[in-house]
Amino acid sequence: MTDKYKEAGVDISAGNQFVELIKPFIRKTHRPGVITDIGGFGGLFAIDPREYKEPTLVSSTDGVGTKLKLAIDLKKIDTIGTDLVAMCVNDIACCGARPLFFLDYFATGHLIPEEHKNIVKGIAEACEKVKCALIGGETAEMPDMYSNEDFDLAGFAVGIVDRQKIIDGMEVRLNQSIIGIASSGFHSNGYALIRKIIKDNNLDLNQPREGSDQPLGLELLSPTKLYSPIIEWLIREFKITSIAHITGGGLIENIPRVLPAGAKAKIHKGSWPFPPLMRSFQKMGEIDDNSMFRFFNCGLGLVIVTPKDQAKAACDLINNSGEHAYIIGSIASRTKEGPAVTFE
Repeated sequence: MTDKYKEAGVDISAGNQFVELIKPFIRKTHRPGVITDIGGFGGLFAIDPREYKEPTLVSSTDGVGTKLKLAIDLKKIDTIGTDLVAMCVNDIACCGARPLFFLDYFATGHLIPEEHKNIVKGIAEACEKVKCALIGGETAEMPDMYSNEDFDLAGFAVGIVDRQKIIDGMEVRLNQSIIGIASSGFHSNGYALIRKIIKDNNLDLNQPREGSDQPLGLELLSPTKLYSPIIEWLIREFKITSIAHITGGGLIENIPRVLPAGAKAKIHKGSWPFPPLMRSFQKMGEIDDNSMFRFFNCGLGLVIVTPKDQAKAACDLINNSGEHAYIIGSIASRTKEGPAVTFE
């Protein structure tokens, strides 16, 4: 019997094979609260109300942007799942939330089960690291929407926080310290510009840049940091009044999202190491400093605000955990028309 759907470009059997291949990865992420196995019409998760006075759900959805194109071109797709989870889970952690569960959307022009299973494997491994259950998703084979080996990813995370413990920036006060936690690279933002600079300068992604022993392509694919565990730890030990995930918009546009009216972040240039990789792209792209602070994370993937007398101890805890933290500035007063972030 002729498979008319397969002739149209959609292989149902390949889809079923893909589900079987990813089931072991998904089951490894299951945690207390997960009710359903993969394959149902909806993923079910039960919240234990005894753990919270006013349980409040926090959600976020995101993608990986054109970093995907770089991964596809380099045929290295096993770490892109970490980027997807990090972009969503880091966001909800900024409210003080613990991740509960995650769902993914994977769309491609041609499903290759043995190859594409590595994407979900990467998603599942990242979910395990942040104790977040992967309870469902969607795989779509769409031959007329995606050409060749192209695909797209989107993720959706849900976390929980007690309403009384939500971190929303309303307790930010003058002279509190600003701490920056190092990124692992460009993370998942700015890749349209990065790829343009690569093209304009005819860069070989298989060769290391000057000063590095790693091929440039692999350096650019370094996965986004998963900050949720360190945020949970910091919240338990210190008074954290504000948290910003430094994504698209850089330091200039993300820090103001978690500051109250009348407050500004006074950032001290040179108070943290500026990554050589980013400095290299800044030079090749002829990008001024202000634009760099607006386009990229510039070496800081997360920014937190804490009382001045707790800042050093907080930095010590972060550094002892294996991450790198720096006191990069303080909170100052802001005039009505003044900028929310200044660099000095």
